Amino acid sequence: MSNHASKPDSSVRYQPDEKLPAALALGLALQLVALLLPGIVLIPTTMFQAVGAADAFLLWAVLASFIASGVTTLLQAIRVGPVGAGYILTTGPPGMAISVSVMAVAAGGPALLATLVFVMALFQFVFSARLSLFRRLLTPTITGTVLMLVPVPVMPIIFNQLKNVPDGTPALAAPLSALATLLVAVGIMLKATGPLRLWAPGIGIAAGSAIAGVFGLYDVDRVAEAAWIGLPGAAWPGFDLNFGPAFWGLLPAFLFIALIFTIQTVSSAVSIQQVSWRQPRAVDFRAVQGAVAADGVGNLLCGLAGTMPNGFRPTGAVMAELTGISARSVGVILGALLITLAFLPKMPAVLLAIPSPVSVAFITILMATIFILGIKIVAQGGIDYRRGLIVGVAFWLGVGFQSGVIFPEYVLEFAGGLLRNGMIAGGLVAIVMTLFVEVTKPRRSRLEVEFSLSALQKIRDFLGVFASRNGWDTSMANRLDAVGEEALLTLLGQDEAEEERQRRRLLLVAHKEDGAAILEFVASMGEENLQDQIALLSERPAENLIEREVSLRLLRHLASSVRHQQYHDVDIVTVRVGVPGPSPGGQT
Repeated sequence: MSNHASKPDSSVRYQPDEKLPAALALGLALQLVALLLPGIVLIPTTMFQAVGAADAFLLWAVLASFIASGVTTLLQAIRVGPVGAGYILTTGPPGMAISVSVMAVAAGGPALLATLVFVMALFQFVFSARLSLFRRLLTPTITGTVLMLVPVPVMPIIFNQLKNVPDGTPALAAPLSALATLLVAVGIMLKATGPLRLWAPGIGIAAGSAIAGVFGLYDVDRVAEAAWIGLPGAAWPGFDLNFGPAFWGLLPAFLFIALIFTIQTVSSAVSIQQVSWRQPRAVDFRAVQGAVAADGVGNLLCGLAGTMPNGFRPTGAVMAELTGISARSVGVILGALLITLAFLPKMPAVLLAIPSPVSVAFITILMATIFILGIKIVAQGGIDYRRGLIVGVAFWLGVGFQSGVIFPEYVLEFAGGLLRNGMIAGGLVAIVMTLFVEVTKPRRSRLEVEFSLSALQKIRDFLGVFASRNGWDTSMANRLDAVGEEALLTLLGQDEAEEERQRRRLLLVAHKEDGAAILEFVASMGEENLQDQIALLSERPAENLIEREVSLRLLRHLASSVRHQQYHDVDIVTVRVGVPGPSPGGQT
């Protein structure tokens, strides 16, 4: 956190809580629908075609995807209680879910997929309710590695669909239509800037479909026969409640995907908050929790319908940043349009008629993007030799297990064949190696006390011992003492307005990092964000200071950074305290 107030962002035209002209809101929502449409239709279509699903079930799966995406987008925009973020966040069937969905349908049919997606949604609710407990598990090293491994199990299956063309089709039809899709989409993505890059996959699909149409591969009859208004016949697969080896073997993969979905939703909910307000604000993690809960509702619907899970799509956040418009009304209209499309079979039929080679090219681009996203996530967390070794070993072991070349006589039967999936195997390796690094680190100092002023002396004694143990001098010990006092007073100040004060506990965790002290105060939640309050102090006249603002100013002066994370169940303030430098006179 910077110690200086940030300047207002003049590029934000409409904030989430501002009213947008109806025509402008509808226009933006229609653009978002056009960007989301190919993924919502083609990803589940390609997945179910890869396992030989009937056309009737394809239509049912696409309908369910439209409704689940629409309901989730609506919830994200309007925020019903603890569900929803209150921002424009879009969802749809993500490419990273193709591999686990294919494995589930191949192992036990759509009924097993429905059961696993339903259980996955329940875990998302747990993540949402207790997101603060998982903040150390959601590490960039683990999640980035798992993302990099997502294409490994699925791409051999997807590439087989390049041959999925009618008998008698000219030999060049499939390669030319796939190549045209790939070249046009990738070419635009490489050279274009701004909004045009968002349209690159759609333009590539159109180009590939045009080439396929020349060879008679585009299924015009499907489009002509589709009704303008109506519903496909019911094809609900039910649930597989046997909970046999197939379920337990695939459950870790779905939990990995749920973890990645959660991380992506958290990242999206954080990023859209940063581009939605003229005056920069600290991240509201209660909105983040609501975003994860809304995704859980969407996947609950996917599980009940028997289709593949939904996940975060970056379209809404990108559009808000490009246009400067983040009014919630856009998300409301977008959600309503997606639900409406479920009852207009003609529109999905246009995309369902696209031949398999074109769909495969589209999925290939998607998988490449996911792989690069994994690399970016790892890089954002910082790569030292330890993290680099974890990523490299986990990735290549995952590829080796997936290829069946690492001791297949043992791996094939171990834990029901769990390690035959490269994503699961590599993810487990990354987790085990990360846990080893964490366990072998110096232990963190902890103190648990009552959340009251009477705990101040215990906090001072604890920080004094912590400073002495790390070899810091009196100047640093005094600074830690002052930071501990001001942080406690400020947190207690948030609680003064509550009518019924409950008995609470405060956990203080301290450790040394890169020569500085990191103090983490974990307490109950207040209604104001300290990070916002500290940032706004420089805009307030000195004569209007009150006691709490004095504490905030002292905290800002003493600490290198202050980060305040607010959740529904807990308040976490992380303070970084640097060692005082020498004064001009040589004193410290």
